[in-house]
Amino acid sequence: MAVLLEMRRISKVFPGVRALDQVDLTVEAGEIHAICGENGAGKSTLMKVLSGVYPHGSYEGDIIYDGQPLALRSIRDSEAKGIIIIHQELALVPLLSIAENLFLGNEVASRGVIDWRQAFRRTRDLLAKVGLNEAPATQVGKLGVGKQQLIEIAKALAKDVRLLILDEPTAALQENDSQKLLDLMLELKAQGVTQIIISHKLNEIGRVADRITVIRDGSTVSTMDRHEISEDRIIRDMVGRDMAHRYPERSPNPGEVLLEVQGWNVWHPEQKDRQIIRDAGFTVRKGEIVGIAGLMGAGRTELAMSLFGRSYGQGHSGQVRMGGRVVDVSTVQRAVAAGIAYVTEDRKALGLILEEPILKNISLANLAGIALRGVLDKRREAQVAEGYRRQLAIRSPGVQQKVVNLSGGNQQKVVLSKWLFTDPQVLILDEPTRGIDVGAKYEIYTIMNQLADQGRGIVMISSEMPELLGMCDRIYVMNEGRIVGELSRAEASQEKIMAMILRKTGKAA
Repeated sequence: MAVLLEMRRISKVFPGVRALDQVDLTVEAGEIHAICGENGAGKSTLMKVLSGVYPHGSYEGDIIYDGQPLALRSIRDSEAKGIIIIHQELALVPLLSIAENLFLGNEVASRGVIDWRQAFRRTRDLLAKVGLNEAPATQVGKLGVGKQQLIEIAKALAKDVRLLILDEPTAALQENDSQKLLDLMLELKAQGVTQIIISHKLNEIGRVADRITVIRDGSTVSTMDRHEISEDRIIRDMVGRDMAHRYPERSPNPGEVLLEVQGWNVWHPEQKDRQIIRDAGFTVRKGEIVGIAGLMGAGRTELAMSLFGRSYGQGHSGQVRMGGRVVDVSTVQRAVAAGIAYVTEDRKALGLILEEPILKNISLANLAGIALRGVLDKRREAQVAEGYRRQLAIRSPGVQQKVVNLSGGNQQKVVLSKWLFTDPQVLILDEPTRGIDVGAKYEIYTIMNQLADQGRGIVMISSEMPELLGMCDRIYVMNEGRIVGELSRAEASQEKIMAMILRKTGKAA
């Protein structure tokens, strides 16, 4: 197969940091090439070099594209060559229509006037190619993330893409949307579109990738063909060591019941007659990690958020007890006061203020903890943040570092620090390892075990069943807003969890 792209000895230096060090990458025409590595390994930086975000002259090394040297000055230059990058944070304008977004900066015009009839016709054709049945005039902000991701790909197709770069394309997608996107990648490959995918999801990489290049600490470690791909080898090359045990060893010693939820019901905020949580009940003991399993839409996040003071429509009914005492969780402030904390599944949008430094994010949920007679004590704020930075091993030059510049794993540690500063007895973790690499996942797991060892109760919501099986002392199974079963660590398995779900949906197990 002909070589489309060669990146030779690429090096990139930021102040005080060598992000890339003599990286080599070869991509063949028509293949799907995956790039793997821990957060901070240099994957996204390499793709920004390739796509012109970092222009020629700001890095060392050579890029050969389609047999010719490539010296890009901007993203516009790369797009003119058919190189299109779709970043993890989608570059769509929510208040504009699909058609307007598809041709923004690339307008369909005649003599300076936009031809809307032709733009809408082309939009329909492009949406059909990516399997999206939406009207061209639909406002993008009203669509889900999965559909927005398909619109980004349609936008790339509108620019005659030859090399499509996808940076963590399924990180924020539900399982069904992820599968649709992977299917589309295979369809585009059949049409001759070369693709580079950055992903932490090794099962997805194994499904679509023809070859994989692993980057560690800014350098190329290995490139393997499809027949050589195995999760164990990828992990070993990514972290520099074998990880035979992906979950830290744990010797649970649960104490008395800490959290007890009884007869919990929650209604939809807009559809008043729609009940989204029905008669849920569960317990969490001191020193215990309890998992909640279920398919997307089962109501896991809605259950967690309602226990953390999120008001839904008619509200909620039922009882929550902490240490045997009935507590009020009708607002976030009351839930925090009762000893409950919730780490959201969407840390970037809901868990952090990305443009603020680490110390401000950590103190945000407990300003009273750094105040002296009603006045914020900046010295105390810095001391608290530095303490958590050391305790949770947040990798940064200092607590003044902006959170937006941290890796996903370190951002998650900042969110954990924020809620630990409220001194919770029960910590609800919603998809705590989403979008972070295997090495950072192990660190999060270790922190969870340490918190349980301190006598705190942990509730873990995860879409990854192996993660629940590897970490939890007990697992509750949810489906259609109900808790439909409970399994001990000893009896839990993926098959039993799925059997519980399928029986409750009326399907044959």
